[in-house]
Amino acid sequence: MAKYLIGLYDDEEKLLAAIEHIKKEGLPIHEVCTPFPVHGLDSLLQLKKSRLPDAAFVYGALGTLTALSMQIYMYTIDWPVNIGGKSHLPFPSFIPIIFELTVLFAGVLMFLSYLAVNRLYPGQKTRVFHPRQTDDAFVVAIADTTAWDKAKELFQKTGAFETQVVEL
Repeated sequence: MAKYLIGLYDDEEKLLAAIEHIKKEGLPIHEVCTPFPVHGLDSLLQLKKSRLPDAAFVYGALGTLTALSMQIYMYTIDWPVNIGGKSHLPFPSFIPIIFELTVLFAGVLMFLSYLAVNRLYPGQKTRVFHPRQTDDAFVVAIADTTAWDKAKELFQKTGAFETQVVEL
């Protein structure tokens, strides 16, 4: 169980100003939870760009290769059928299957990757710092116990309406 000092804010502008002050003081922010997306928060926290689009491309390419290899094997090696002297590799007729498997692989594997990256798999305990973080409050959590006195002062100075220590 880890302990966190949290500060609750009732306005996104106060939250952004508080994060700027906390960053200037050099305090490490563990997590920021908001009830809705806040414009500019990701750049302020210097979050890295998500790699999920790259994973989507790889999953789609895997689906394309699976469809192509499956159809080529079926048409040429496993069950070659001579239909009026036509080619055993009719690539234009492969296009619908390739498209469907590309979309299927990308969609299903992206869904599973999203669940894994965000730790939303079955049996995972949710981490809710404060019950109001999903309703109307903005939460800033600091894990470094040596800086709690300084952080508490900063929370109060920047307009936090509540500060408390929570254990998760």
